[in-house]
Amino acid sequence: MNIARSFESQKLVRFQHCDPAGIVFYPQYFVLFHELIEDWFNDGLRVNYAEFIAIQKLGVPTVHMEVDFVAPSKIGERLRMQLAVKRIGTRSIVLSLAAFADDALRVQIQQTIVLFSLERRESVAIPDDLRQRLSLFLAEETTQ
Repeated sequence: MNIARSFESQKLVRFQHCDPAGIVFYPQYFVLFHELIEDWFNDGLRVNYAEFIAIQKLGVPTVHMEVDFVAPSKIGERLRMQLAVKRIGTRSIVLSLAAFADDALRVQIQQTIVLFSLERRESVAIPDDLRQRLSLFLAEETTQ
């Protein structure tokens, strides 16, 4: 996959992320990747995530996820977290997420999120203005 534009953020692996062996306890990756999604909304999409939830009453829950844990990450390492949009549907967004340490892949995720009305408790169509912002991070499929 050739990424036209991805969003990246650095995350330090802290004691709180690790098991007694000093490596990231796998559920902590989900917390780190959710933080990446929030950072992407705030800094990449320029959509205030707190207002998105509290004022617009919208959320982006996960409905599907596929994960490959490639190599362990250790306490003290700095992870380069990367996000790209793989597909934009009517109500859903497929994200391609990855974490690297020194350019070595540690974990990769394909995650489907939906735009969700917190008031109606159902998925809703992605509005055009948000769709345009999302498309800036759309990955281009290439054949090799």
